Amino acid sequence: MKSPIVQTALGVTLAGGGPFSARDLALALARAPVPVAADGGADRLLKLGVMPEAVIGDMDSLSTAGRSRIPVTRQHVVAEQVTTDFDKALRSIAAPLVLALGFAGARLDHGLAAMATLIVRAETRCILIGPKDLAFAAPPRLELDLVPGEPLSLFPMATVTGQSEGLEWPIAGLRFAPNGLIGTSNRVVARRVVLAFDSPGMVVILPRRRLDAAIRALRAGS
Repeated sequence: MKSPIVQTALGVTLAGGGPFSARDLALALARAPVPVAADGGADRLLKLGVMPEAVIGDMDSLSTAGRSRIPVTRQHVVAEQVTTDFDKALRSIAAPLVLALGFAGARLDHGLAAMATLIVRAETRCILIGPKDLAFAAPPRLELDLVPGEPLSLFPMATVTGQSEGLEWPIAGLRFAPNGLIGTSNRVVARRVVLAFDSPGMVVILPRRRLDAAIRALRAGS
């Protein structure tokens, strides 16, 4: 097994090529202070005044100007074209937390691919931050401190069943599948929400303002 390209005890902010603002970047870096880019995400970091610690990808999106500004030792080419740059980056990072910006909210195909990668790389605690929401792969058990009345969506990327506490519509006895029952637009009814799943494959989607709650839950989740 290859050694990770980025190995840190701190959180990583992973920048993709999609849009994100200086405010988004500051939000992420305050919680995950190691900046890393997936290919063309490096151009966005540089534009916002941040030099990436590493750039990972097939390098078909990084501009010539960006390539010239970033030390060669920080550029890590993964030449295969089978997987996305998001996947290439996640599998090359060993960190307790990854906050991913610029992978959702632009193109639908990129967003769907990013959701799939969350599940494929579920061993990496990664939160995908979009313009209004955040998403992450659910661990087997998850306890979230939330606010009653807020939305909580579940989207299965595989066949999954589970249990819940604190949701308006409990999920016990339901069989979720991407081509069948999905769990969008559920609602929180208690300050503590507990979710448990029998197998991997569920994506949890929360309002972006619940980022810190999601981070705490993933760090504690089994």
